Amino acid sequence: MSRIAVVYWSGTGNTEAMAELVAEGARDAGAEADVIVCADFSTSALGDYDAFAFGCPAMGSEELESEEFEPMWDEVEPELPGRKVALFGSYDWADGEWMDLWRDRAEMAGITVAETVIAKDYPDEEASAACKSLGASLV
Repeated sequence: MSRIAVVYWSGTGNTEAMAELVAEGARDAGAEADVIVCADFSTSALGDYDAFAFGCPAMGSEELESEEFEPMWDEVEPELPGRKVALFGSYDWADGEWMDLWRDRAEMAGITVAETVIAKDYPDEEASAACKSLGASLV
């Protein structure tokens, strides 16, 4: 059985809801999925999982959250090439450019990003289905 880590940071609960949906999709596809707040995740846990979904909302001017999420990402990013990785998150004001920037950053670090999902605010029906599909695709 595959084991998936769904690692996220959420300020308003929107990205947290997405994380739960990603995990639900992975579980429905037959995997074990752990939903983990980014402050509780580090490189020491990478060997425990077969695939990873990282979630962070857009912050500031289309950036990753800088106090908790980005330091965790900076730590694990060099260890992710060759692993199955997906990215997700919510946004409010802009157009979701932060996800394109994040994906580009990951790919420049040698990470193959399997899929990305974004949601404007709280995940609607379409975003919820996309999150579940993202989770299933990691199995």
